[in-house]
Amino acid sequence: MGKGGKRRAHARPPSAVRTRIDRLTREIAKFGAVGGAGLLVNLITFNLVRSTTDLQVVRASVIATVVAIVSNYIGFRYFTYRDRDKSGRTKELTLFVLFSAVGLVIENGFLFAATYGLGLASPLASNVFKFVGIGIATLFRFWSYRTWVFRATPAEEADEAVADAESFLETPVTYLQQTPEDPPPHPFRQVQRAR
Repeated sequence: MGKGGKRRAHARPPSAVRTRIDRLTREIAKFGAVGGAGLLVNLITFNLVRSTTDLQVVRASVIATVVAIVSNYIGFRYFTYRDRDKSGRTKELTLFVLFSAVGLVIENGFLFAATYGLGLASPLASNVFKFVGIGIATLFRFWSYRTWVFRATPAEEADEAVADAESFLETPVTYLQQTPEDPPPHPFRQVQRAR
């Protein structure tokens, strides 16, 4: 075996922080892929409803947002968060609808303010403000979906605990080199024996 094989065999496992960053990066990429598809569905539906009906701008936008929410749920459940807890589908769907409704209000609030508050009702202005509203609502949706709707499974939480323990074991020297006068490192407390 060459030098590269030996180096790989003795390579340090990634730290807990690095593992979390990698997971979050993958999650953001998957969320972005589904969200990008949802953005296209939203804007295409919005412009299609606006051009083929006499509905007001905000009503057309609400319809487009609802269509995008349905397509996003399918993408999130079966792509982005397919490995997350599936035991409480009714609760998951209820929370998804609740947080999506809040996102709908955020998204269409910008469009409403631009159309009726600022008088910007041209197709270009409507699309720009709808896009801005979608962007801000997406930040809220990402936080709420990952925190409340698609919760981590107990196995994933256990994996994080193991990764934290492994990172501690990689650098136990800092914990072992303390003198009794040193304060204990956070979050561990030093227990002293009674004499």
